[in-house]
Amino acid sequence: MTGRPAPTVLPSSLRAWLGLVAVLAALVVIALGVLYAGHSEPGTVDRWFVDPTADSVRPPWRRPALATDFLGEPAGSATLVVAAGTGCLLRLGRRAAVFVVAGAGLTVVTATLLKPLVGRTIHGADNLSYPSGHTAFVTALALMVALLATGRLGLGRTAGASLVLGAALVAGAAMGWAQVALGAHYPTDVLGGWCTALAVVPASAWLVDRTADRLVDRRADAGRPERR
Repeated sequence: MTGRPAPTVLPSSLRAWLGLVAVLAALVVIALGVLYAGHSEPGTVDRWFVDPTADSVRPPWRRPALATDFLGEPAGSATLVVAAGTGCLLRLGRRAAVFVVAGAGLTVVTATLLKPLVGRTIHGADNLSYPSGHTAFVTALALMVALLATGRLGLGRTAGASLVLGAALVAGAAMGWAQVALGAHYPTDVLGGWCTALAVVPASAWLVDRTADRLVDRRADAGRPERR
């Protein structure tokens, strides 16, 4: 035992800020879900960007769009999680690895459960579209990597927040573009997926830290000699 506290996955410098972001993101997810519940057509906001009802991407951008989309498919997402989790296990420890797996899993599960609750569809009644699970997953993974990097590098609130927000924006924008361009989602589905990740990942980080700290405390208590 070194006596040093185990590194947290939710940096203390970002805890309050990310808590506020998570609450606001959850409110956006709920608001959009209520607004588009049961809809099967693009809304006014969607039409500001594009008519997202058909595959509109053409060469040379089609291959990048398909490659980006693959990262959110089961095979692609599983590969990313395994790679990220293994890297964390080797470099940052078990807590970070658990965070990556739990954060990704909880984000995907949340997006999946929301789809039938909202009931928004695209290209037929069987294609539930809100929120975008692809966007939620990729954004969540980028957020988790940025959070772990913030802690590893010891970044302050401003630098850490910039890194986390920048990573979320880049990942969400890239996957969101692919989903809309390929006609798989409306732009507001993408926004809902992005906000789903922003809401779930901070909560996942807090949960992993709290659970891990409790386990450490229990082990420490078990190792102490009994008083007589």
